[in-house]
Amino acid sequence: MAKKRKPTNVWLKRSLLIAGCLAAGALVYFSYRVFGPNTKAFGDSKYFYVRTGSTYNDVLDGLEDQGIVRNRNSFNWVARELGYPSRIKAGRYKITHGMSNFEIAKLLRSGKQSPVVLVINKLRTKQDLIRKISTNLEADSNALRALLSDQVYLRQFSLDTNTAMCAIVPDTYQFYWNTNAETVFKKLEKEREEFWTPERREKAKALGLSPTQVTILASIVDEESNKLDEKPIISSVYLNRYRKGMRLQADPTVKFALQDFGLKRIREIHTQFDSPYNTYRYEGLPPGPICTPSEKTLNAVLNTPETDYLYFCARSDFSGYHAFAATYAEHLVNARKYQAELNKRGY
Repeated sequence: MAKKRKPTNVWLKRSLLIAGCLAAGALVYFSYRVFGPNTKAFGDSKYFYVRTGSTYNDVLDGLEDQGIVRNRNSFNWVARELGYPSRIKAGRYKITHGMSNFEIAKLLRSGKQSPVVLVINKLRTKQDLIRKISTNLEADSNALRALLSDQVYLRQFSLDTNTAMCAIVPDTYQFYWNTNAETVFKKLEKEREEFWTPERREKAKALGLSPTQVTILASIVDEESNKLDEKPIISSVYLNRYRKGMRLQADPTVKFALQDFGLKRIREIHTQFDSPYNTYRYEGLPPGPICTPSEKTLNAVLNTPETDYLYFCARSDFSGYHAFAATYAEHLVNARKYQAELNKRGY
């Protein structure tokens, strides 16, 4: 009777080898799926935006629509394993090229946003501010517009609908992208409060002005000249006129009243336009600022020197500087020189 043959070591080794290869392959596939790169082709980095109130499906759609992930299904598997679908956090996230599903899901789950660096320079109107904020942040433009038009809300900051833009001090700010309109405004207003130190408030008081009035005057000075060294002298002209009860007759206020900031020459027809911002028609300061003056201009106004100047006009050499005069007769001489040059150049 023949004996049964026992499995040989060769067959055993072969089976173990096949099983090992399958396991290794599965491990490699699993590792690649979790830790391998899953970004689309873009530069070194790209920002991914998750809007407030987004669902997990919104995030998945966004990752595709915004060109972030290459394989949606593999990300979905990893994200679910990490419990991300129940921990959605709105914001702006920096995705680096070559990031894995694990890295992307972990970042989004953590809520660690990349802040937006927002540089605010000169703005002339509320709409300029609204556009600046809503273009760079999630903050709703209609909500911000409503705040800037709400007398009751603005009263807590000693502002009104005309002086609301006094809250803006040009500077570089950092915000999280999903910051809402009210939080944005409060942060800007807080910066203004920090600017108005006791020392600056005392200087304003010495000039007979409130911080808001200084800002309004500085907005006119800021529009009159880019020459920092003559801004205090320009301020002295307007302060002298203001104290004497004369009309300021500031050309930039006419441009603001007309909302035509490209005007190169103010003519009599322009000065007749009826608006409380037109200082050719109304005495005193306009009811609000005509731009957001720079910190340097604010300081220039706060350090206004004592002069007897009541008039000034641009120099006829078009250097950007101005010719100042204490009397109207002197001013007429300067003005005629400048007007003659304007005519010569075809303005």
